[in-house]
Amino acid sequence: METPAVLITGASRGIGAAIAQAFAREVPGCRLALVARTRVDLEKVARRCTKLGAQAQLFTCDVSDERSVGRMAAAVRKRLRFVDVLINNAGQFRGAPFDKMPVAVFDRLVAANLRSVFLVTRQFAPAMARRGRGDIFNMSSVAGRGAYPGGAAYCAAKFGVAGLSAVLRSELKGRGVRVCCVYPGATASPSWKGSGVPELRMMPASDVARAFVEIYRMSRRTVVEEIVLRPQRGDV
Repeated sequence: METPAVLITGASRGIGAAIAQAFAREVPGCRLALVARTRVDLEKVARRCTKLGAQAQLFTCDVSDERSVGRMAAAVRKRLRFVDVLINNAGQFRGAPFDKMPVAVFDRLVAANLRSVFLVTRQFAPAMARRGRGDIFNMSSVAGRGAYPGGAAYCAAKFGVAGLSAVLRSELKGRGVRVCCVYPGATASPSWKGSGVPELRMMPASDVARAFVEIYRMSRRTVVEEIVLRPQRGDV
C-alpha cells in the first residue's frame, strides 16, 4: 500500500511549513506536494522534510489564479497520481477600516484566502470522491468566527472559507471524504510579525500543525468538522 500523498498550499513558511514537517515526522514515508509561489523557500522546507524521512516534491503556483492552479494540479497528478490529504493553508492578511479598504486589496485578500480554496479543491476533491476516500482541511481563522474592526476583507474571506467548508462537508460526507475547517488564533508565524502581540501570547506553529496530523489519524468512522485553536494566555 502506498504511503499517503499530502498536498499543502502555502507550504513555504509559517503554519504551512510546520504542517509539512509534522506529516514528515509523524507519517513515515509520506509523499509531500509542497505548493507556494516562492521556490527558494519551498526548497528549504523540502530539505527539512526529506531529512525527516518524507518524499517532498515542489510545485510553484499562485493558488488564486485558475490557470496556475490548473498547471500545478496537472503536474501533481503526473508525479503523484492522486492526493489523499489536501490542506488549503495559503492566505494573506492586511487590515484596514472598511471605508479605507481599497477595492483592489479587498479583491486580492478574498482571492488569496477564499478563491484559492475553491480553485484548488475543485482540482482534487472529485478524484477523492471517486476513490471513496480523502481528507480536506481548510484554513479559516478565529476571524472567520468573530468579526473585528479593520477586518473587512480578511474576516469576509475567512467567514467564506467556513461556509464553503460546510458545503463541501454536506456534499462529500457520503462519499468517503472528510472535510475539516480549522480556526487558529494568534500563531507565532510570519503573518503575525509586527502585530504587537507578544510571542508568549501566541501558539507555536508546531502545535497547530500537530492538530492536522492527529485529526488525519483518526478512524475513518470519525470526522472533526471544525476545530478552534487559541493561545492559552490570550484571546486573539
